[in-house]
This record gives sequence, C-alpha cells and structure tokens, in this order.
Amino acid sequence: MISAESLPISSQEPLHVIVEKGPLLKALAHCQGVVEKRNTIPILAHVLLEAQGSTLKITATDLEISFSETFPARVNLHGSTTVSAHLLFDVVRKLPEGAEIELKTSKDGATLNLNSGRSNYNFACLPAIDFPFMTTENLSCTFKIHAAELARLIDKTRFSMSTEETRYYLNGICFHGTPDGFLRAVATDGLRLAQAQVELPPEASRMPQVIISRKTIYEIRKLIDEVADEITVSLSENQVRFTVASSVLISRLIEGKFPDYEKVIPFGNDNILEVNAKMFAETVDRISIMSTDKLRPVKMRVENVTMTISAHSSETGNAVEELEIKYSGQQPIDFGFNARYILDVTQQIQNETLQFLIGDETQAIIAKDATDSSSLYVLMPMRV
Repeated sequence: MISAESLPISSQEPLHVIVEKGPLLKALAHCQGVVEKRNTIPILAHVLLEAQGSTLKITATDLEISFSETFPARVNLHGSTTVSAHLLFDVVRKLPEGAEIELKTSKDGATLNLNSGRSNYNFACLPAIDFPFMTTENLSCTFKIHAAELARLIDKTRFSMSTEETRYYLNGICFHGTPDGFLRAVATDGLRLAQAQVELPPEASRMPQVIISRKTIYEIRKLIDEVADEITVSLSENQVRFTVASSVLISRLIEGKFPDYEKVIPFGNDNILEVNAKMFAETVDRISIMSTDKLRPVKMRVENVTMTISAHSSETGNAVEELEIKYSGQQPIDFGFNARYILDVTQQIQNETLQFLIGDETQAIIAKDATDSSSLYVLMPMRV
C-alpha cells in the first residue's frame, strides 16, 4: 500500500545536516537500482532525505519497491526534503574521498544546497509531503537467514528467471518451505529450471509460498555483498521486507500461482553421465562460436566413454570436439541444447564433476554438481 501517512511532522521544516561522503554515497548508490530513470511521476525520480535525532535517512521507491538506509549525521535542523536521486549521486561520487558534506534546504524548501570545501551546488526540490510511502502489512512470518545462505539460493537460481511479460509469475524466484525441512528457491522460464535449498530456519516453518520479483532479487543481492552476518526476512502473502544492517528493502510480491514445478523434474532418468565441468564448459563455449543461430544450438552425442560436441552452420562451417566421460548407459544417445543455457549451468558447478541424469532423447535432462545434492538444474533438449 502506498501512503503518505507515515511522513514525520518535520516534513514541512527546513533541513540542515552534515555528513561524511562515504555513508552518503553508499546509501545513494543503493537507491540507484530502485529509482526509475524514466517515469511519469516526477517525485519517483527523487530520494527522500529525513534528518532526525543524530541520523540521516534516505528513502527511494518506484511504488513496487521501497529502499531506505539510515546512517549517522550531525543534524543541525530536523527536517525532510526530496531531491533528484541521480543528480545527487553523480555529484557526491565525484567529490574527494573523505569529504565532509553540508546539506541545507532554503527557507522556502524549494532548493537543497550542497556545500563541500569549494564545491557548492543547489538542487531543485519537491515537497517531502508528496513522497509516496510504502507501508508494511501484517508481516506474520519473520525469520533470520545467514547472508551467505540467501546469496547462495539467489545465485544458484536467478539465471533461470523469465523475462516474458505474459507469464509474469515466472519473472522472479519462488521461495517456500518443504515438508522435509528445507527453504527452497526455484526459478524457471519454461525451457529450464533451477532449484536450490538450504536448511529451513525454525521460524520459517509456516512461511507462505512467495514469488519475489526479478528487480527485488537483484537489489537484495547487492545488499548481501556488504554484510557477513544474518539478514532478517519478514513475509506476508503480498509483501516481503529484508532488513540488512541499517538498510530496509520492502517489496510487493508477484501475484499469481507458481507452476507445480516438481512435475517438470524427470524421475526416470537412470543413465548417469559424468564429465569434467571446466573442460566441458570450455569446449561448449568454443564450439558455440560456429553456431550462428540465435539460440546457439550445439549437438552432443554420447557413446561409451566419449562425448562428441558439434555445431554446424551453412554460413560459418562446422566444428567438432571430443571429451572423455563416464557413462552408465548401454545405448548411444544424441541430444541438442542451447549453448547459453548449458554454460549458465556450468557456472554453478563449484566442484570438478558435472553430472547429467539422462532418460531418452526427448526427455528433459537433470544437471547437477556430482558432490552437491542441494541444487539441481533441468534443461529441455532442442532439435539440432
């Protein structure tokens, strides 16, 4: 819900604050991904500055996501204003390192003066009272998760998020708890699927299944890089809030039902193929150079202890390379894949061996790290 009711009483009062460049720049940098550069509502291109007590709080929103960060400041006058997020960021980042920055609104609140050493800028402001706030709902489920675990769930799955607007419910990552005690993340674009899981925090045992949008996923991932400890996650059926140190990210959840993805994961793939992940990735990358098709198809033939990888184009020619493998199947098998999809999977393999679980040539194939049972990837074959 968007509201202005939470705006502090000081919204009509002048602001005067002195801050260090470092924390100000950090907060403004976080806001850049939230603020839309092109929008029809001018104030959404602004950040809200609120000076209260001994802190400065900066907030940005696009009406779907709200980000705020609070940091220490010398506050001479408590007040609020809004200023262009991109202009202020561009100026602050070009000031000398360690600079002390004075921010002060004019008496009528129409401008914000930035003074630092010999630098002096005046920014046009919009009234703080017009800034839209995203109020939080009843976030009935709250739990803590280690930053590294949340980063892992995101990194192992986000490459499979869809960008197709017609199936908007695929434009994010689905998170839910499993009956056997895991917090699982799943993403799919209909042609591939990525799944990863970590141990379910006890407080998350009753969490609803939620779909977190692509934009929110990328913004929270940026914040995770800056912390080494726990992140607090609060959920309702329509909203999620991440609290990361002094930063708070609130987002609407994607409405709609995520597909029953477990039906897509084949369970009859009994033939096991193992290959050196690094060598396989390098070979596919080289071979795909010869594939001029938009989908960059490569063909693979598996027979005994050899995998033959090839690509053909009437424009460029053809290429063939062989790799030594371990294969439990008795019959040769041919299949084709989008090279980009294969390479996306190989980037997730941290150990030496990439394992494929194969059925027949028409079935989806499961790819996984041979020594990691907490993640898997499903790839649909293509005709080559």
